[in-house]
Amino acid sequence: MNRRATYLPAAAALVIAACVPKARPLTGLPTAAAIPAIELPPGHTRFVFDWKYEDPDIHASGDGAIRAAAPDSARLDLFVGGGMGGASAVLIGNDLRAPGPDALRRIIPPPPLLWAALGRLAVPAAADTSARLDGDTLRVDIGRGTVWRATVAGGSLRRLERIDDGRIVQSVVRADDRHVRYFDAAFRRSLDLVITGVDSTAEFDASIWSL
Repeated sequence: MNRRATYLPAAAALVIAACVPKARPLTGLPTAAAIPAIELPPGHTRFVFDWKYEDPDIHASGDGAIRAAAPDSARLDLFVGGGMGGASAVLIGNDLRAPGPDALRRIIPPPPLLWAALGRLAVPAAADTSARLDGDTLRVDIGRGTVWRATVAGGSLRRLERIDDGRIVQSVVRADDRHVRYFDAAFRRSLDLVITGVDSTAEFDASIWSL
């Protein structure tokens, strides 16, 4: 057996682990406060945004839109600048459909993090939950093994992190209502959205949910 070939995957795993930050303990005072229900706005909402994606192999940018229908349906359309194509996805509940080339599909965050980008908290149910309160900021760890860490401030979801083996492998940060960043630390992927418009009176045809 080629020893060099054997060592390469292990070395790659060590490099990836070194790039993934460790999760710090929750801060704040222990609390028995219930996790608030954080959902999509009622009815239909259309979000328009500019986006930028980067990974070690691809840099791309453009504009796009998300059409969201409460309680649990959304369609994402990304258009690459210069008319170079795009990517679309439909998310209903936790079912994500994103046909097309892998290079475009990997731009799209997994369901819990895509929901978090829209300000909705929708993670797998788990009995193991711990929470701490710091002023108006509630920080919650949900689950065991794979832990979802949510940060809620003023009733709004500001951050969602996926923690595996004590490390933050993926995250969505909503700095405010206009700036959203998805980051995959293991694969060094990032997607930044700058929301330029919100239409809460939009009407959608049922055909948008078919890809």
